[in-house]
Amino acid sequence: MVATGWNDDGQCAVSGWAGVVAVAAGWRTTLGVLADGTVTAVGRASEGQCDVASWREVVTVTCGDWHSVGLRADGTAVATGLDRRGQCAVDSWREFVGVAAGYLHTVGLRGDGRVLATGDRTTGACAVDDWRDVVAVAAGSRHTLGVTASGRVLSAGDNAVGQCDVGAWRDLVAVAAGSTHSLGLRADGTVVSAGNTADGRCDVDGWENITTPG
Repeated sequence: MVATGWNDDGQCAVSGWAGVVAVAAGWRTTLGVLADGTVTAVGRASEGQCDVASWREVVTVTCGDWHSVGLRADGTAVATGLDRRGQCAVDSWREFVGVAAGYLHTVGLRGDGRVLATGDRTTGACAVDDWRDVVAVAAGSRHTLGVTASGRVLSAGDNAVGQCDVGAWRDLVAVAAGSTHSLGLRADGTVVSAGNTADGRCDVDGWENITTPG
């Protein structure tokens, strides 16, 4: 494992990690899934987001700003950290194949293509109950994205700077959500973007032959 960037809370202190099969980076936290299904964490721990030592049989993890979520091999989920808005209320989740953590909400993708969300509902980011045939999800700070089996993209939540203007996207295979911007990967390897363009975060017009990990 290697890491670079802001390290004021030790979130880049991963040089000693080995046997890692999946990683996730949050606001000030980094999580790693080891080959044996356990999880390791570095970074800010004040809200309990690094309390993952007891987790077992985890296959993927995701970081919010102040909470961490893991998906187990049996389709159940586990969460730790700040839970003031209910963003860690995932104990009852079953038959899930994907999870994504936002600022104050958590999104889960079920094997039947339906989506569930918990946490702060004031932004609309949890308004995903009617989504169907979804194959991938992503959570931004205050918005949620979903890719359908047909390659369309669904969105919910804050759209103050156009981060949810994804209705015209087609042939998508994956999405990513930042604080106030969204990215989409097309089947042909090109990338589309929407939302806040500050600092060049949406400058993806020339990207080609991009693939997803694995």
